Amino acid sequence: MTMAGNLRKVTGLGRVGGLRGVARLARRRARVDLSHHARSPLGSSVVNCVTYQEGVRAPVCEDLVETVERVRKSGQGFVWLGLHEPTNAEFAGIAELFDLHPLAVEDAVEAHQRPKVERYGETLFAVFKTVCYVEHEELTATSEVVNTGEIMVFVGRDFVVTVRHGRHGSLGPLREELESDPGQLAKGPSAVLHAIADHVVDDYLNVTDAVQGDIDQVEADVFAENGARADPGRIYQLKRELLELKRAVVPLKRPLLDLADRPVRVIEPEIQAYFRDVSDHLLRATEQIAAFDELLNSILQAHLAQVTVAQNEDMRKITAWAAVIAVPTMVCGVYGMNFDHMPELHWRFGYPLVLGVISVACLVLYRGFRRNGWL
Repeated sequence: MTMAGNLRKVTGLGRVGGLRGVARLARRRARVDLSHHARSPLGSSVVNCVTYQEGVRAPVCEDLVETVERVRKSGQGFVWLGLHEPTNAEFAGIAELFDLHPLAVEDAVEAHQRPKVERYGETLFAVFKTVCYVEHEELTATSEVVNTGEIMVFVGRDFVVTVRHGRHGSLGPLREELESDPGQLAKGPSAVLHAIADHVVDDYLNVTDAVQGDIDQVEADVFAENGARADPGRIYQLKRELLELKRAVVPLKRPLLDLADRPVRVIEPEIQAYFRDVSDHLLRATEQIAAFDELLNSILQAHLAQVTVAQNEDMRKITAWAAVIAVPTMVCGVYGMNFDHMPELHWRFGYPLVLGVISVACLVLYRGFRRNGWL
């Protein structure tokens, strides 16, 4: 039974005449539940809660509901609430306070979402995959190169709610950088969304530059003198890590183009031009990842070709030595048949003669194979 049905049952209101009363009671009940959730402790997931007026940080009341009401009554400024891996219980009151869509709330809490931008009424919901480069002394077949996380952003007319998942991607330095530019921050929540998108995409470029160093090292090892002995597992590991990076970067291309070109209510027209710049940076990162993927394929093919060439050389050496050994084997096999009437069998110089013939034949074969590069 719906909440309105419960209220009609309790109050005895008629279907038509009591609709206004039901609506008032429903709003009052939602208000009571909202105040209860928002005024209760939000848990350790809350990282920061800041109010901005004309781009300047303003004092924040300990009561989140009163803070939001004050901002909405003044019609100026916005609230930026940051959380890190909240639970359903911790996020319930915030979702009611800012009227967030249940589907977006579910995505924000559970994480592991594909990068996207969705519109729910007056609220914009964006998902960004954050990446960081994992430092390592030596690249091995099991080295972790790229670590990923997520940032979910709810953007409304007077609020920004960020939900971060993962051990990296802290927005503290970004918040300080924005506060140093009140003119940009005064443009509202859309300026915060642009700053987050720009920060995430810049990390993509930093990670691709770092991954290029690993690819250069693998390439140098493959084309070294003993390149055939290089571990192909490192190449496959780089391809797997590059695939993880690709999953974070490529899906964001279309959402950023939409933010840059299509009008959105909560995005200021001035900010859309900034999203075009972010989209250009993302395109550069996408092109680098595609180039790295092709380069790794070429390195892997070159390594396999080197292994094949090395195997062919080994087979030629084995064949050449087998031919050299075949001469004494054949001669010894003939004279090992123990017939009574064989040439030079009882001759005094027969044994030295046979050894000399064997040695000369082996030497001729050896020099011939050596001249042709088989040995």
